[in-house]
Amino acid sequence: MPRGERWLQKVSATRTFARIAPHVIPALDRAVHRLTRGKVLLSARMLPGVVLTATGARSGLPRRTPLACLPEEGGWLLIGSNFGRPGHPAWTGNLLKNPEAEVSWRGRDIPVRARLLTGEERAQAWRAALAFWPPYATYQARVAREIRLFRLERR
Repeated sequence: MPRGERWLQKVSATRTFARIAPHVIPALDRAVHRLTRGKVLLSARMLPGVVLTATGARSGLPRRTPLACLPEEGGWLLIGSNFGRPGHPAWTGNLLKNPEAEVSWRGRDIPVRARLLTGEERAQAWRAALAFWPPYATYQARVAREIRLFRLERR
């Protein structure tokens, strides 16, 4: 593993990062994504990322959220870590209520269907997520809730 990646993983597992990153990274990602017409996500320089557009569970309005993802054959795995903060991220509640969504991936808008993973399928996906980005283990250790995992499949 490159030295810079080890440093980034170490920093991203800190509580300070968990307090600051949710306010800074998504705002920067949304701005850069809009300016580049969907071709660039700054956070994707660290991890692959998508911009998820899901229907708000309460508002019914489209909600755009830049997220790290684990690309898979035919779709993506999304990890609702919320940077190891209490409470599930809002986008997970949106997908539970409205699983039909869209992702912007490398400048293309792709319709998807989200499915919350459970049981052995979740366990297998969690192992893949930890191999992909080990700080997820730190995030899970900080919270009592089980981090939600969603598989997005192309529609």
